[in-house]
Amino acid sequence: MSHLQKLNQKILNESQLLLELEACKNAGRKVVFTNGCFDILHKGHVTYLAAAADCGDVLVLGLNSDASVRRQGKGDDRPVNNFDARATVIAGLGFVDYVIEFDSDTPYDLIATLEPNVLVKGGDYDPTEEDKEAKKYIVGRDVVLANNGEVKTIDLVDGFSTTNLINKLKK
Repeated sequence: MSHLQKLNQKILNESQLLLELEACKNAGRKVVFTNGCFDILHKGHVTYLAAAADCGDVLVLGLNSDASVRRQGKGDDRPVNNFDARATVIAGLGFVDYVIEFDSDTPYDLIATLEPNVLVKGGDYDPTEEDKEAKKYIVGRDVVLANNGEVKTIDLVDGFSTTNLINKLKK
């Protein structure tokens, strides 16, 4: 099998991913879930994802659809890269096991369906925040904790953000 075929096998739909995760869980492997837009991959993203992968055995990345990115209010020019381009780049990282697209504003339903053992977000969130309306609340926290899972945050790398990168390129 070619490297490109292996990469493409990491990008799955929901039913395909559920089958894969069932096998992983049955083998006693700890499934980690995180999500985001990951529009222009940079050091902050790679560092974050590597640390997320270290929280378990299998890293699943929920990747916002193009429409979902546009609804995030990040700007009219976002996403810079379409879903296929973003998913391909993310799947190219050796420590990312699976990539799945989600089209809603949050990955709540996807998290509820996948039932990961660990939910990870960046350090700008608070794993203890219980108010679902709070900016630091981690969506899906309730689902993961109800299934005896863990909710963790990872420190962000200072100076790296897609918005800052885009602004730098525009200058």
